Amino acid sequence: MSDELFDSTQDVVGVLTDQIEAHFDMDIAQLKAAVAVQPTASPDATEVVRWHGLLVGAQSVLDRAEDDLLAALETQPSEVDDPTMGLAHRVNAAVTARDGRALVVRWLLDPGAPGKKDPAAQRPGQLQRADRTGPAVQTSVAPRPASAPASAARTGKAAQR
Repeated sequence: MSDELFDSTQDVVGVLTDQIEAHFDMDIAQLKAAVAVQPTASPDATEVVRWHGLLVGAQSVLDRAEDDLLAALETQPSEVDDPTMGLAHRVNAAVTARDGRALVVRWLLDPGAPGKKDPAAQRPGQLQRADRTGPAVQTSVAPRPASAPASAARTGKAAQR
C-alpha cells in the first residue's frame, strides 16, 4: 500500500502533463515545440509550458532529495542524526516547491479560476466606471475665489499705517 501512495504522489507531473495535453489537444512535446516557434501565438500555452518546465525541474530536485534521504536513512541506527534531519527538511522544501508549481499549472488550466475573469466581475459590490450616473469624486484642489490673496491684503494694511 505504501508503494501505491508513493507512486501516486510522485506522479503529480504525469497527471498534470495529461491534463495539459487534453487541454491543448496535443502532446506536451508538440506543445513545447509550437511555443518555441511562436511564443506569442498563445500566451496561455506559453505560460503553461513555462510552468510545466518549472514543475518538471522541481520534481527532479525532489527525486534527488528523496534519494539522498533514503540513502542516509539506510545507514542510520535507530536515531536520526542532524545531517539526516537536514535532508528530511530538504525533501519537505522540495515537496513544497513542487506542489506550489503544480498549483500554478492547475490554475493556468482552469478557465474559471479566481482571478482569471474580468477583475470587476470578481468584486460584485463595487460600481463599474460605466455604471456611474454622476461625476467622479473631485481629486484636485478647489480653485480659490477671485479675491486678493491674504498676504497682499496684509501688505496693503501695513503700508497704510
